[in-house]
Amino acid sequence: MPRASSFNHPLMLGFGRFEQILDQLSKSSNEGYPPYNIEQMGDNEIRITLAVAGFTEDDLQITLEQNQLIIHGKQRDESDRVFLHRGIAARQFQRKFILAEGLKVTGADIENGLLHIDLQLPTPKTESREIKIRKKSSKKEMKTVNTTEFID
Repeated sequence: MPRASSFNHPLMLGFGRFEQILDQLSKSSNEGYPPYNIEQMGDNEIRITLAVAGFTEDDLQITLEQNQLIIHGKQRDESDRVFLHRGIAARQFQRKFILAEGLKVTGADIENGLLHIDLQLPTPKTESREIKIRKKSSKKEMKTVNTTEFID
């Protein structure tokens, strides 16, 4: 059964991209691992923090594909270690965030089991301009060609 579109109103033009984003969100994983925070760091700065205890920077990969920020974590197999109890999660994960147009990733750091990813919001530009109305003639202009021949 097709999903009803939220953006099919005749006065909403060019919002098809938002519908694609909503589809991406519905397909993304609802799993809660790893937990994360999103903080406002300044007027134009956001920080995503993921709790990645037990992961090193070599175990983590951050990619930006179109408008998706994808964080993938996979720990290397440590078969030489013997655990008497293993309570720290070591499973692989993939966490996706959909970024707004113009949002830039400015860096990533790992500190004390927390992965920080910093983002820069674009500065909004207010644009106002007048659109010139062109006049189009309803009839095609025809060039008149004189075809009269002079006879002596």
